[in-house]
Amino acid sequence: MKNCGKYENNLNLIGPILREKRREKKISLENLSSKLFLMGVNIPVTALHRIENNQRTVRDYEISALSVALNIDVKELLDPIINKFKSI
Repeated sequence: MKNCGKYENNLNLIGPILREKRREKKISLENLSSKLFLMGVNIPVTALHRIENNQRTVRDYEISALSVALNIDVKELLDPIINKFKSI
């Protein structure tokens, strides 16, 4: 199967950053999923797990909702990725 839609064999680059920020805030996957659901964004625990392991793509509105649910600036999720591309 062709690696269409992947970068370095990953479906996203935000996963490890998301996991780190979530753990810093001491928020479980279940709690994060619930917060998102209350915001109208349905990302089940299994999908969050797949995002954190680079096995699922992440939509722009999901990144925005994740930053709000974690009470962080969206730049905290995206800056490491932007810096990665700037260094290439």
